[in-house]
Amino acid sequence: MLYPNSYRMSDSAHDKALHLAVDHIRQRSQLKTADQYVAGLLAGDRSLLSQAITLVESTAPKHKALANAIIQGCLPHSNRSLRIGITGVPGVGKSTFIESFGKYLTGLGKKVAVLAIDPTSPISKGSILGDKTRMDQLAIDPLAFIRPSPSAQTLGGVARKTKETILLCSAAGYDVILVETVGVGQSETAVHYMTDFFLLLMLAGAGDQLQGIKRGIMEMCDGMLITKADGENARLAQRASAEYASALHLFPARSDGWFPQVATCSSLEKNGIDDAWKMISAYEKWSKDRHTFEERRAAQNIHWMRESFQGQLADLIMATEERRALWHSLEEKVKSGELNPFAAADQLLALIEFRQP
Repeated sequence: MLYPNSYRMSDSAHDKALHLAVDHIRQRSQLKTADQYVAGLLAGDRSLLSQAITLVESTAPKHKALANAIIQGCLPHSNRSLRIGITGVPGVGKSTFIESFGKYLTGLGKKVAVLAIDPTSPISKGSILGDKTRMDQLAIDPLAFIRPSPSAQTLGGVARKTKETILLCSAAGYDVILVETVGVGQSETAVHYMTDFFLLLMLAGAGDQLQGIKRGIMEMCDGMLITKADGENARLAQRASAEYASALHLFPARSDGWFPQVATCSSLEKNGIDDAWKMISAYEKWSKDRHTFEERRAAQNIHWMRESFQGQLADLIMATEERRALWHSLEEKVKSGELNPFAAADQLLALIEFRQP
């Protein structure tokens, strides 16, 4: 860890910490070549995996070339794992479920990586990054690897470099990668474009069952779990499960032909955890038999390419101090009404020399 789990760190401070961490590695002569990092990841070296993720998350231009070379070297080995996205309403018990589910998987002998995305405050710009403290048993499991990252206000409930981190963890030999999002929201569906199975966690008895989440999330999920199905809440969970199953039948049929399953579970009592894995395994076999698994991965690669292009375009515009100053100047003009947003965007694009093919 680069900082204590319970420390709230602003995004700018987080970036600075990443830069300092990489510089510290360099000063200790631990910063290796891309080939050495790739070889270490393929050998399952957890320390080098952490260092590689730190390099990838760094926003410093001097670290970008090495990070890109590491990712490029890992790409041929990045299809080893099953990627599972996990989202749900606040208080649904995502961290508790992930710990129970992760321990269940390691009990089967599987290596599990958890990418826990912590929400960034739009006011303080800080993130708690306390997921390891909420998964204390899984955190000490030798077959598990937990990496908390701030969302940095990235839409979609995931961090900006989550996709790259998935590739690194896959190359490092992790059989299952769990991506925990910050919670259900209007843009929470981004995790769907980087995972093989999208699991939605819901609570029973938390108000109007069918209005508690966005329809887009329900249409995109591959499976749903009603959590906290224990004690007096067990009956409510079973009822909610039936209601959600009926609601899913009202949606148009999916293009891949899969119909999302609904089940209940209790993370505290460890009930239904195996059913969650059976649900996911059934979908994996079903989609691979029909080749929709590979089609989904291919579509995700196109989506990642487009996102990467947009990100690199923004990085190119902000590449120099002069350009960053212009960016901030244009922001002030737009804020004051002196300039409209579209004209400001045109001025930024004019900084880049576009050549006709």
